[in-house]
Amino acid sequence: MKSVVVVGAGPAGIRAVEQLVRSGLRPIWIEESPDGGGRITQRPPAGFQRDAASLYGADSGRAKRLHATLDAMKARSDWRPDTLVWNIRPETRTLQTLTGGNQQGEVSYDALILCTGAVDRVVPMPGWTMPGVTTLGGAQVALKAQGVGIGMSPVLVGSGPLLILTALQYIKAGAKPALVLDTTPFLQKAWETSGLLWNTPTFLRGVLMDLRLRLSGVPYVEDATPIAIEGDTAVTGLRWRDSGWKEHVTPCDAVALGWGLKPESQLADLAGVPFDYDTKQQNWVPRRDSAGRTPVPGVFLAGDGAGIGGAEVAELAGARAALALLADAHLPSDAALTVHLDTRLRTEARFRAALDRAFPYPAKLAAKMADSVSVCRCEVISAGELRAAAAAEAPEMNRAKAFSRVGMGRCQGRLCGPPAAEVLADALGVKVDAVGRLRGQPPVKPIPVQ
Repeated sequence: MKSVVVVGAGPAGIRAVEQLVRSGLRPIWIEESPDGGGRITQRPPAGFQRDAASLYGADSGRAKRLHATLDAMKARSDWRPDTLVWNIRPETRTLQTLTGGNQQGEVSYDALILCTGAVDRVVPMPGWTMPGVTTLGGAQVALKAQGVGIGMSPVLVGSGPLLILTALQYIKAGAKPALVLDTTPFLQKAWETSGLLWNTPTFLRGVLMDLRLRLSGVPYVEDATPIAIEGDTAVTGLRWRDSGWKEHVTPCDAVALGWGLKPESQLADLAGVPFDYDTKQQNWVPRRDSAGRTPVPGVFLAGDGAGIGGAEVAELAGARAALALLADAHLPSDAALTVHLDTRLRTEARFRAALDRAFPYPAKLAAKMADSVSVCRCEVISAGELRAAAAAEAPEMNRAKAFSRVGMGRCQGRLCGPPAAEVLADALGVKVDAVGRLRGQPPVKPIPVQ
């Protein structure tokens, strides 16, 4: 096999390259950031003073192992950091790249493993476009990659493990949150305990994190509803409603939002991979089998870009996709490891299904947002304009995009796509999967015109 390319150097990409190198291949390894590590185990810049235990907490051991493998594999692969893959031409099996922000290039591939990760999933609300409002993932990146917090007294809003993890990391860094607001009722989470025991160590770690947050002195409210982020030119507070329907205002200087993740799957789309709607995750996911093979010959997927599973699953899936590639190419692969990975991935899938039920995306909150709320921050498209597009016979997302420009901005629908689909589906009186998804378009991110 002449050219094997791995896109992404997070947990999935690192483990995929490790297996390819063990089999004697020297893959081309492309990473958009200056260095690898992914988001949960984001490697800090040179000269960063905080140690791994302070930076990653319970993930510090995994981070050290991943970073050690990352460094070892760089010399044994064609390592290309700071390189964006902004388009894929499946007819010529070519990637179009941008290195260093200005150097255009092309990379040909015989086989391709996409390990593109995920992006935050949000619910727009009044005030969310103000300075000082970010996603939970953005709040983590600020802390790990720049060594700063989004504020000294932020409010964190959303649901899922990332909400509690981010809160604990900010507490440890000295930026004590003014409030952690969880939209999921406690009983809904508790109801899924039996399913969460499919991964008992992770479940117990989650329980411990939850207990640490409750004992931290930070206000932690469950089964609550955010109403609006207050302020004129900067964030001054969050207005919210508790389970008893009483309104509160919590003063703060920043807000981070996040309701789980969605796959960063635009490159898979451009590679020609078909998509299916996952009702458990409430996400559109690229089609692949349990080993990472897609219906497109030679294209494999691993990690959260193929369906949300978390960092631990990403490591397993990255190694498994590489083994599938090697087997399909009739190259040496580890049969015992393949069986082990298949078993682990089946178990993790059961755990993930319970986790998705425990922390669902608040679809109704998104669907019923006020007409005045900007769904699409890039193009300043309101929920009312999207509903007007539905009334003008826009029965699916790409038609609504043509009518309203939703999803045409810099983020290409990464943030606004899921809530916009909920608004459109509600306006049309159909299920959200019936309105489809915003199709990927090149360039997947802004590039200079030369």
